[in-house]
Amino acid sequence: MTTTLSPELLGRMDAYWRAANYLSVGQIYLFDNPLLKRPLTLADVKHTLLGHWGTTPGQNFIYVHLNRIIKQYDLDMIYISGPGHGGPAVVSNTYLEGTYSEIYPDISQDEAGLQKLFLQFSFPGGIPSHASPECPGSIHEGGELGYSLSHAFGAVFDNPDLVVACVVGDGEAETGPLATSWHSNKFLDPVTDGVVLPILHLNGYKIANPTVLARISREELEQLLRGYGWTPYFVEGHEPALMHAAMAATLDTVMTQIQDIQQTARVHGDLTRPRWPMIVLVSPKGWTGPKVVDGVQIEGTFRTHQVPLSNPAAHPEHLQLLEDWLKSYRPEELFDENGRLQPELAELAPTGERRMGANPHANGGMLLRDLRMPDFQDYAVDVPTPGVSGIGDTRVLGPFLRDVATLNGEQRNFRVFAPDEVLSNGLEALFEVTQRQWDAAIVANDEFLAPSGRVLDSMLSEHQCQGWLEGYLLTGRHGLFTCYEAFIHIIDSMFNQHAKWLKVTAHLPWRRKIASLNYLLTSHVWRQTANGFTHQDPGFIDHVVNKKAEVVRVYFPPDANCLLSVMDHCLRSRHYVNVVIAGKHPAPQWLSMDAAVKHCTQGISIWQWASNDQTDETDVVMACCGDVPTLETLAAVSILREHLPDLKVRVVNVVNLMKLQPQNEHPHGLSDADFDTIFTKDKPVIFAFHAYPWLIHRLTYRRTNHDNFHVRGYKEEGTISTPFDMTVVNDLDRFHLVMDAIDRLPQTGDRGSYLKQQLKDKLVEHRQYINQYGRDMPEIRDWVWR
Repeated sequence: MTTTLSPELLGRMDAYWRAANYLSVGQIYLFDNPLLKRPLTLADVKHTLLGHWGTTPGQNFIYVHLNRIIKQYDLDMIYISGPGHGGPAVVSNTYLEGTYSEIYPDISQDEAGLQKLFLQFSFPGGIPSHASPECPGSIHEGGELGYSLSHAFGAVFDNPDLVVACVVGDGEAETGPLATSWHSNKFLDPVTDGVVLPILHLNGYKIANPTVLARISREELEQLLRGYGWTPYFVEGHEPALMHAAMAATLDTVMTQIQDIQQTARVHGDLTRPRWPMIVLVSPKGWTGPKVVDGVQIEGTFRTHQVPLSNPAAHPEHLQLLEDWLKSYRPEELFDENGRLQPELAELAPTGERRMGANPHANGGMLLRDLRMPDFQDYAVDVPTPGVSGIGDTRVLGPFLRDVATLNGEQRNFRVFAPDEVLSNGLEALFEVTQRQWDAAIVANDEFLAPSGRVLDSMLSEHQCQGWLEGYLLTGRHGLFTCYEAFIHIIDSMFNQHAKWLKVTAHLPWRRKIASLNYLLTSHVWRQTANGFTHQDPGFIDHVVNKKAEVVRVYFPPDANCLLSVMDHCLRSRHYVNVVIAGKHPAPQWLSMDAAVKHCTQGISIWQWASNDQTDETDVVMACCGDVPTLETLAAVSILREHLPDLKVRVVNVVNLMKLQPQNEHPHGLSDADFDTIFTKDKPVIFAFHAYPWLIHRLTYRRTNHDNFHVRGYKEEGTISTPFDMTVVNDLDRFHLVMDAIDRLPQTGDRGSYLKQQLKDKLVEHRQYINQYGRDMPEIRDWVWR
C-alpha cells in the first residue's frame, strides 16, 4: 500500500511521534532534566512508577496519524483509549496539542511545565495512569477493561458528524463486554449516526501472557472480524518509517470508504447495512523501548507491560539504559531551548475544537440541552380514594416516556435502552411513536424494527445497554435504562466506574455536568409467577449506596402517580445515578397526583389518612418502602385497626431511600429532629422493605430509635409462586407484620394473643389453598383498603 503523503510530512509526523514517546517515558520515570542537557544522574530520577509502557508507543503512533486526518478531512473526532494504562499517551498528546496547558496553566509548555507534567503522573496527589477524568478529551478511563467500543458507539448515536477513533487493546478484546460490543455495528444508522473507527492494537501480550487474538492465524482473525461484519485493514511492522507510510495510506483508504458509505446512505438513500472499516495495528509491545535489559529481551514481550527498567535510581546500569532510551528520541530536535515543541511540529496538530483534547463531545455537558418535557401530571391516575385498582405502574409511565421521546424527536437527544425488555417491562407505549433501532435483516413477522429509532433494546446484553447509555450521556444527551431487577447486577462494575467518573468530574471546574444515568428496575423480586429463584435479587441498591452520597439516589415510588413524579425529577436531573424500582403488574393506587407530588417532594411522610394517632400518643410505627411492602403494610394496618381499635398506629412511607441517612451522610438525609418526629424516639417501628433488611439498619444505625427498628424484607426465599406467597416465605406479608407488632406491644394483651393465633391459622390456610388452587386466596386477591 502506498501513500501520497510527502516524505517531508511523514518525517515530521515521525518527529511528533518521537516527542510523544519522549514525554510518555518522562511521565513513567520522574526526572528533573527533561531535555537531557546533561547526562542523567541518580538525583535526576526521582521515582520509578508502576506506569505502563507496553501500549503507550502504539497509542502515540495512532494519535499522531489521527491528527493528520482530522486536519486533512476536517473531521469532528474524539479518541477513546481502550488499553488499560494508556494514560501516558493521551496526556502526552493533549499536552503537545496545547489543550492540557489551557486547562491546567501551571502545566505550561516549557521546561518547568514539563517537569510538573512528569511529577504529577501516577504520583500522590497527581493523576492516574489511565485516561482519567482529569485528562482532557477523555470520556473513557480504561481503568477497567471491556467498555471502550460500547462507549464509542454510544457517543456516535445521534451524532451524524462525529467520528470516534476507538483503540481496542488485544487484552481488552478478551473480555466479555468487548467481545459482545463488536456487534454494535448492527445498530448504527449511517444516516443519523456518526462513525466508530475501531483500531485493534495487536501487540501480542497482556500482563504476563500472550493474547488470544495474537496467537491465532491471520486467516482466523480476519474471518472472525469479517464475521462480526467489519472490513479489517492490517497495518503491521516494526520499522517506523515504513509503518508511518502504511498507516497513512490505510487511514486514507478507510476515510474514503467511510465517506462513500455515508454518501450512499445520506444522498442516494441506500440503507443496506454497510461493512464499516476497522484497522488492526500489529506492532511490538513496548515499541522503541529498551530491547534487552539484564540479558533478557524486553521489547516485543510481555515484560514491557509495566516498566522495562524497574529501578534505575538504584541500578547505575539501568540508569544508563534510561538515558540511552530517552536520547534515542533526539529531544534536542523536537524541543527548543525553553522546552517548547518546535513550531513546525506543533503545526501538525489540529486547532481549536478540532483538537481531540478540546472537542466538546468529550466534555458532554458543554453540548447538553434540557429535555423538552411534557407535564407529568397530565398522565395522572385518578385516585378518588386510596386503594383503587391500577393497570401496572410502569404501564402508566409508558405514555409519559412516549411523549418525552416525541417532544425531543427534533433534538434527537433522548433514548431508552434495554436488553430486550421494553415490552416486558410495560413500556409498550413507546412503540406508538418510535421503533427499535436495528440495522440487521428484518423479516415479515418482526415488530418495531427500523434503521432508526429512539429505543435500543434489540440486543440481549446488559453490558451493551450500559455502555451505550454511558457513551450517550458523556457526549451530552439524555437516556433511560430499563432492566429486570435481578439482572442489573450484570453491570455492577460498569456502574462502579461511571459513579466514580461522576464523583471525580464533579470537582473539576472545567468539566460540565452531564445528564443523570437513570435506571428503571422492574420485573422485581416480589412478582415471581413465571420465573423463580434465579430472578430474585434486589441487592443492586446495596451496591449503589456504597458510592459517594453526592452521586447516588434511590427511589421506591409506591404507585403510578409517585412513579411519574419521580421519573420527571430524574430525567431533569444532572450528574447523578438515579435508581428507580417500580412494579409492572396491576396494583393498588394510593395517592392522588397532588398528594403524590407533595409526598415525592418530601421523599418521606406520614400517611395521615392511613394513621389513627393524630390526637393520641403513637403505639407503633408501621413503615414501608416499595410498592409491595406498601401494600402489605396497609393490609396489616387494616387488620390492626379492625381487631385492636384502641391501638394508635402511624403509617410512614419512604420514597427516597436516602432520607433515612443523617444529613451529614447524604444531602437528602433527614435531620435527627425530623427523623425523631416521624419515627418517634422510643416506639417500635415495624419496617417493611423491598430489599435486604440489613440495608435499612445500615442507613439508620446512628438514629436515636434505631434499636426499635424491626425490618422485614427479602431473605433469599422463594421460587415460582403466587404474589402473596413470595411475601409469606420471606415474612414480609401482612400477617407476619401484624404478629411482629403484637410481639412488641405488650399492651395488646389477650386480644393480641388471640389475633396472633388467628393469623397463624391464616398462614396455614394460605398454604393449603395455593397448593390446591395455584393462586392466592380470594380475601388476598380481592382485598382493598377500607
